[in-house]
Amino acid sequence: MQGQGAGQRPTTELDARYSSAPGTRPGAADVTATEWGEARQRLESAEIFWVSTVRSDGRPHVTPVIAVWHAGAVYFSTGLREQKARNLAHDGRCALTTGNNSLTEGLDLVIEGEAERVTGPAALEEVIAAYEAKYGSHITSPEGTFHGIGDAFRRGDVAVFAVAPATAYGFGRDDGVYSHTRWTF
Repeated sequence: MQGQGAGQRPTTELDARYSSAPGTRPGAADVTATEWGEARQRLESAEIFWVSTVRSDGRPHVTPVIAVWHAGAVYFSTGLREQKARNLAHDGRCALTTGNNSLTEGLDLVIEGEAERVTGPAALEEVIAAYEAKYGSHITSPEGTFHGIGDAFRRGDVAVFAVAPATAYGFGRDDGVYSHTRWTF
């Protein structure tokens, strides 16, 4: 899948309503929107994402997943009978979130988009290669947490989804200086 974000430079906007007001804190006068390149690097290196989907009765469902940023989209997998797979079967809209748990440092990211099932053999091989490059022995070694995940992708034992961002958000914190960036694709 070539994601909407593949090769595109999104429009970037600092939302001053949720960012530090200039002059209110040391360094706040310099608050700027986070560049998409920095956000993309954080997506590439993040090990855990939280995927939010909607159940058929409208209730939310949130669960952690491992995922990779590849070709302009976030790719993740789930068992065919898992709740998130059932949710995505009736409504592909979802959000993936990653970041850290610090109040004063870091960058939290949210990707909103529509999950599309990836089934083509060539696309699956690209995703497998991206997973193995990122997670290494956690996937490839017999004692790895996700040993055999590539074979499970190939056999269709799990569903692989791609979420190209429609909108993304970055919530930056730098020693008490806060920024809220929106990227639109």
